[in-house]
Amino acid sequence: MTSPEIADDIADGAADDRLALRNVLVLASAMGILSTQMGLFIVLVPLAGQMLAEVKAFATAPVGVAALASMLTAAPMSMFMARFGRRAGFFLGAAGGGIGAILAAAAILTGEFQLLIAGAVFTGVYMSSQGFMRFAAADTASPAFKPKAISWVLAGGLFGTIAAPEVLRLTEGVLIPLPFASVFLASAAINFLGAAVLAFVSIPTPKRMKKGAPSGRPLTEILTQPRAAAALISALVSYALMSLVMTSTPLAMQVCGYETGQSADVVRWHALAMFAPSFFTGWLITRFGHLRVIATGLALIAGCAAVALSGIEIERFYIALILLGLGWNFGFIGGTSMLTECHREDERAKVQAANDMIVFGTAALASFGSGALMNQFGWSAVNLAIAPFLALAGVALIWLWLAPPRDSIQPD
Repeated sequence: MTSPEIADDIADGAADDRLALRNVLVLASAMGILSTQMGLFIVLVPLAGQMLAEVKAFATAPVGVAALASMLTAAPMSMFMARFGRRAGFFLGAAGGGIGAILAAAAILTGEFQLLIAGAVFTGVYMSSQGFMRFAAADTASPAFKPKAISWVLAGGLFGTIAAPEVLRLTEGVLIPLPFASVFLASAAINFLGAAVLAFVSIPTPKRMKKGAPSGRPLTEILTQPRAAAALISALVSYALMSLVMTSTPLAMQVCGYETGQSADVVRWHALAMFAPSFFTGWLITRFGHLRVIATGLALIAGCAAVALSGIEIERFYIALILLGLGWNFGFIGGTSMLTECHREDERAKVQAANDMIVFGTAALASFGSGALMNQFGWSAVNLAIAPFLALAGVALIWLWLAPPRDSIQPD
């Protein structure tokens, strides 16, 4: 799981980034394991929802519930990590993912859609925790190493994209005739394996601030800086559009007559496109800058919509979802990395919490809307809905391009 570029940096081992490199390897390994269960969740939950929900428009509701729970727990999770440390927060998240998977298996066994929703809530706690892994990678990194640290940790998800279909293939038929129940139970075990790896992460717990002590600039002042606002909007749009299209893909393929295994393979290639570029996305940001990388990501997402609207042949699903994954990678990593340049140390917890609340909240709305759009208006409507989001992100980038550089976080 270690790229030649990472190996070279480890060999060089600049003293100020040795701890950061160690944490990157631990976090990337944990990300790889835990993203396996997320890959299974993404493919199976919409199909399980379609099977259990009385109103089929609610088939993707569990995915939206998970994103909503992630949004609502982002601030508490950030504050929990600020007080008890990143590792404790990651343990809490992995436990939530394990419980969520067990509840999803129970939903299949009992035929209760409500249990699937409950499992999605706990999965949302895991998603909230996992989201902070990318920020944790930057905690002990030097400014120059931060973009690479963030992208390399997300690159760990590459392992999950390869492993998820294999786990599905090996476990799907264990509890015949109950579809997916055994896969969800395997997913629960994966969460606890990931927690064991996270025991090796070493990030100092921030010093507790005295009650009433100032915590930096007001949040509104930070997030209304052109650079911070563009970073937030870029991450938000990239994540929301990925959720919108990806959530509907298994349903669209089912309507088009494709099998579950084919849907899983399309999602696997999508996930490969999401994570594989992470080995060099940080270098691209360092070489070409945040704005160019983010703009490229938005263009790739637009390409996804164009291909999806051009036909329903299976190769078009593959190409569209690969473009979507690449666009998410550049837009989300670019936005995340740029945000770390917009806040000071004492502002970190509240800025990251607000960012993830907004990003995952929008993703939740996109996931909820995805099922309704797909069931009521079809696959074309899902892809046409991309346009206004891309326009918003484009305006934000142009605004930043033209704005004076007045929002530095360097100490005064």
